Amino acid sequence: MTHHSGFFHHVYFWLREGGGPDDARELAEGCRTHLSHIPGVQSITVATPAGTPRAVVDNTYAVALLMEFADQAAHDGYQEHPDHLRFITECKHLWSRVQIYDAVPAEA
Repeated sequence: MTHHSGFFHHVYFWLREGGGPDDARELAEGCRTHLSHIPGVQSITVATPAGTPRAVVDNTYAVALLMEFADQAAHDGYQEHPDHLRFITECKHLWSRVQIYDAVPAEA
């Protein structure tokens, strides 16, 4: 079996009660501003729900943060990086819930 590198960190944010489009824009900008230049981040995409009308699709979140790291060690370093901690401090008032899915490539 071949070992696949890669570590995917997907974060979904629900806005605080009463939050609207301006809060979603502020949160998305906070993600881009604070998280894009942290060492170890291979890719970062800030997205919003596509609104796909299927029962199995959850469109209730406001902002998605989709990140890729080379490996778990890079992800772990990101978690403790001052820019990541600053993002949480400066933006946490915008969300009421966060759901995270971390994944690694499946073995063939």
